Amino acid sequence: MSENFKNAKKFLRELPNKPGVYCMLGAKDNVLYVGKAKNLRKRLPNYFQNELRDSKSNLLMSKVFNIDITITHTEAEALILEYNLIKKNKPRYNVVLRDDKSYPYIYISTEHPFPRIEFKRRANNLRGKFFGPYPNVTAVRETLTELQKVFLVRQCKDSYFRNRSRACLQYQIKRCSAPCVGAISKDSYANDVRSTMQFLAGNNKSIVNALVRQMESCSEEQEYEEASKYRDQISRLKEIQAKQLVATNKKSDIDILGIASDGFVHCITIISVRMGAVIGSKNHFFKLNGNATKQDIQHGFLTQYYLGAKPPSEIIVPIEALGSDVLVNVLSKKACKKIRISNKVRGDRLGWLKMADKNAIYGLECKVSSEASMKAQLNALGELFMSGKSPERIECFDVSHISGEATVASCVVFNQTGPIKSDYRRFNIKSAVAGDDYAALSEAVGRRYKRIKNGEELLPDILFLDGGKGQLSKCLSILNEIKITNIVVIAVAKGKSRKPGHEQLFLTTQDQPINLASDSPALHLIQRIRDEAHRFAITGHRQRRSKNRKQSRLDGIEGLGPIKRRDLLKQFGGIHGVMKAGIDDLVKINGISKSLSIRIFNNLHNHS
Repeated sequence: MSENFKNAKKFLRELPNKPGVYCMLGAKDNVLYVGKAKNLRKRLPNYFQNELRDSKSNLLMSKVFNIDITITHTEAEALILEYNLIKKNKPRYNVVLRDDKSYPYIYISTEHPFPRIEFKRRANNLRGKFFGPYPNVTAVRETLTELQKVFLVRQCKDSYFRNRSRACLQYQIKRCSAPCVGAISKDSYANDVRSTMQFLAGNNKSIVNALVRQMESCSEEQEYEEASKYRDQISRLKEIQAKQLVATNKKSDIDILGIASDGFVHCITIISVRMGAVIGSKNHFFKLNGNATKQDIQHGFLTQYYLGAKPPSEIIVPIEALGSDVLVNVLSKKACKKIRISNKVRGDRLGWLKMADKNAIYGLECKVSSEASMKAQLNALGELFMSGKSPERIECFDVSHISGEATVASCVVFNQTGPIKSDYRRFNIKSAVAGDDYAALSEAVGRRYKRIKNGEELLPDILFLDGGKGQLSKCLSILNEIKITNIVVIAVAKGKSRKPGHEQLFLTTQDQPINLASDSPALHLIQRIRDEAHRFAITGHRQRRSKNRKQSRLDGIEGLGPIKRRDLLKQFGGIHGVMKAGIDDLVKINGISKSLSIRIFNNLHNHS
């Protein structure tokens, strides 16, 4: 224990003999660690012993300047508060899930007369029925595709649904029953929605039995076309059941955890079983400062993951869970059903547990291998351009447009573990002349590095540009204006053949471009960063171009609201008719004054 925490003795004497949560704070009152205790007076003195149980605790306590405590009525309340504080503050010494997105669900808008089925990140303000969570987005997409083929429930947005006057392509290819144009009755559509929800709940057998009864009824009444529809649905459901790779006769909802650790990087794999069928798996990675046991990792993960997602009926873990009674009680109340956490299992469950452990080990090996490769590439880059020092932060710019339309510049950021997507930035270029890549790059670099100069962003060690000598010169002039001179700037040109491996690198320190060997680790990293900048730029350009083309030429005209716009288009049969109309023709439309008709005419013909 360092001498940072001056009032330790007084603090320990005044600790209450009650459950609660404690936050260990650093020199700037930043939260270093959040923990819970059944009894604060008994728990916290353990941190002030001369010899702590592990290096992680020693490292933590050497940085602690103060401790905040919050007393709770019960240990369950402490568990929930601990979860919320970890999620909010992301302390560096806690197990924190870096992928903090909400989990994927399938959502059915049951409040709508003709409900829609769609992929959704769970939102508490939505009325309807959620099914999940699913282990990953791919599992949701695949399920939606299968459901679309069987039950023909619409997946289009409500705004699209309201404005249809004839059936869309989805109806033509038998992926929707077209309730938007009355091609199916409300009752029949409701039956399809009910069957969909039964399927998602895992009641496949009852659905098939119901469909068989409906098929036989239609056949007896000689409604053969309707009977064939039910026959096809039954056949498709049988195919889906046959595709399930792992299944049991027990309709169980279970999550199975596997854990692998190399002491620094930790991987937890979740295999999700729903209604006895394995529907997928997902790896979660995180790093901790200091040593942590697998039991600590497992405990931190269980609270962080399942207090933020709907838990299944049973969670199987490889190690006995710490404080499982409290966690089980909290999760059971949250899910309104009995939850179990098991670690001594046999039969199918033991097979799944072994499979989860194998997946975790494989996931960890891939992660470590990827990071080792990244480290080697960074070291090679440092040897070439930074006198042997490995770069800690790299940025790359690219510009995308088509004949100057919707020009977008991108900036991607990499560090020693790979891309930092939260630091990526796009710039909609406005001031540059259409098609002028130099001007577009100058604007983007200027906007980006003025923020860095003001301390709003971090300064990179190396800046790459997708381009040649001209881009390098423009960028350097902008950086000199801003007075940023302590970064390495490199322009990456494709070379004469424009094939990968033949890139030319332009530097300020070299009169001639550098050509690296095609098997150079440094070149492989440069290519990866350059390609990512290109992908990010072209995606932004396509989005901007699509948005521009959806806008009407009538948008933005002062005094011309949506109702008058609609009336104009109706009266003249579309935008081309409005373009041909003169000022006297425009005035004849109800609500269009002389001054407004002049504005409309001038606006349209100035753009044409």
